[in-house]
Amino acid sequence: MANNFKIAMHRNGCNLQLSLAGDFDGSSAFELYNVLKENLDSAGHVFINIENLKKIYPFGLKVFNHNFSKLRNHRGRIDFIGKNSDPIRSTAIYV
Repeated sequence: MANNFKIAMHRNGCNLQLSLAGDFDGSSAFELYNVLKENLDSAGHVFINIENLKKIYPFGLKVFNHNFSKLRNHRGRIDFIGKNSDPIRSTAIYV
């Protein structure tokens, strides 16, 4: 994982907000996937704020996209928010 990558979680009822910060590489993508896998069934809506990501590596996007597709059987909805969220949003295969 990138040394500076962090995930902050905030739950508000059935909504879950994840705020990502630092650099998004392959290990960071896998960490995000694990957090989603553990929390998606208990959250009706997940907002992933990527505004504080400093650098998004192409390999991180590839790893995230590959693992994100495994979440299709979960019932939660996922939205990417924040300035410059297009790199991740456009590669994600929506649940």
